[in-house]
Amino acid sequence: MRILLGNEGMEALEHIIQSVEIAYNATCKRSRCGSVIVKDNKIIGRGFNSPPRNAETQRICSNSKNSYHQKVTDKTCCMHAEQRAIMDALRNNSESIVGSRLYFIRLDEQNKPQRAGKPYCTICSKMALDVGIAEFVLWHEEGICVYETREYNDLSFQYHLENNNT
Repeated sequence: MRILLGNEGMEALEHIIQSVEIAYNATCKRSRCGSVIVKDNKIIGRGFNSPPRNAETQRICSNSKNSYHQKVTDKTCCMHAEQRAIMDALRNNSESIVGSRLYFIRLDEQNKPQRAGKPYCTICSKMALDVGIAEFVLWHEEGICVYETREYNDLSFQYHLENNNT
């Protein structure tokens, strides 16, 4: 992981702000997230979290995550913002996805951007790896940080091992 500074940091901040704008569309009742995928400073994919198309009846946002078996790794009814952004990029800009950069943000209860914790979503990290996304960007306490997607994936699996989430 490295912190993005200077012009690269300013460019990243613009994409984080765009992710925030997209997160306002999220319909999840537990968490509002947004994601953009960028290649050559152009957005090639956008996504926010909400139930899959035509599956509003599956909404379980109010269920406690503790009510699920520990092997259930995705305890939400929603498509993740990252998944939606990847699918959008594959549908509309598939030739550009390899070597791209994925930005992710979560909003707090007042719809303000929230700093990220450690990488933990193996669902999204595996998907990003599989399609060739090169980097994953999160906003941490120390600044906007970029991870190589392989590193992000490794850290996500490590998080689950350290927290006894199998």
